[in-house]
Amino acid sequence: MAVVDELIREEEDGSLSFGNYNLTSKTKKDGFQYNGDSYKIKTFDEITKLEKNGMFVYESVPGTTVHGFRATDKKVMFSVEGDKDAQITLEFEAEKEYKVHVDNVYVGKMKTNLGGKLSISVELAENESVDVVIEKM
Repeated sequence: MAVVDELIREEEDGSLSFGNYNLTSKTKKDGFQYNGDSYKIKTFDEITKLEKNGMFVYESVPGTTVHGFRATDKKVMFSVEGDKDAQITLEFEAEKEYKVHVDNVYVGKMKTNLGGKLSISVELAENESVDVVIEKM
């Protein structure tokens, strides 16, 4: 896997890939059209943030690169890479429980807060990706 030089793109399988943790200054792209929605990406080595129609979707600190991002109202799945361990926050339905899998290992149930945010930590090493699947219970 590699960083997404164009910051965000649609893959041949219909998924999204976004982010570039190798950038040293904040870079953004707004108005990327995907499945009838408008996406905005801000990314660099300190943070990667994705918005859909002005609403929060994904954020990582420090910055990451995400491949194969797919989201439904019941499930989110993607592969993430970076050069440091990262804290990832995603937007879901408020106060609901979700099952979290990281690299095919069940790490437990997590409940979103009042704002619908769910945060996980992933251990990352450069040139390696980690698969994440989060499913509504």
